[in-house]
Amino acid sequence: MPRIYEGRRSPSAVLMGSEFVAFDAERGELTTRFNPPPSFASPRGAVQGGLIAGFLDEVMGGALLAVTEGSEHGQKLPLNLDMTMTFVAMVPLAPIIAKGRVVKHGRRVAFLEGELFDEEGRLLARATSTALPTDLPEPRA
Repeated sequence: MPRIYEGRRSPSAVLMGSEFVAFDAERGELTTRFNPPPSFASPRGAVQGGLIAGFLDEVMGGALLAVTEGSEHGQKLPLNLDMTMTFVAMVPLAPIIAKGRVVKHGRRVAFLEGELFDEEGRLLARATSTALPTDLPEPRA
């Protein structure tokens, strides 16, 4: 398990109900389960679109953190330059599986992608991001 899931989750990850599932170092892919709280509901009763972006951003960022853990240049946190999303189906207020992967990264740029699935494996949303790999901030008190 990457160290990022050993008690160092961000407050937003906790709010989204994130749980580590797996990390495939060879593929650079992080799998996370999210349990969206009822407060994330849109008027249609599904997760609101902007909050879906949060799930995708979280899993893509977690993938970069996991891939760079222990690297010679230090662990990196992405600073998004852009993020493009496609909504395929409504995201239910139920457990969802997120997969984030690092397509490619260097010292100055990282290319990330993420997908959200329901528990039956149906694609709900996907995203790509171009980001700047940045050093981790100092822990807050």
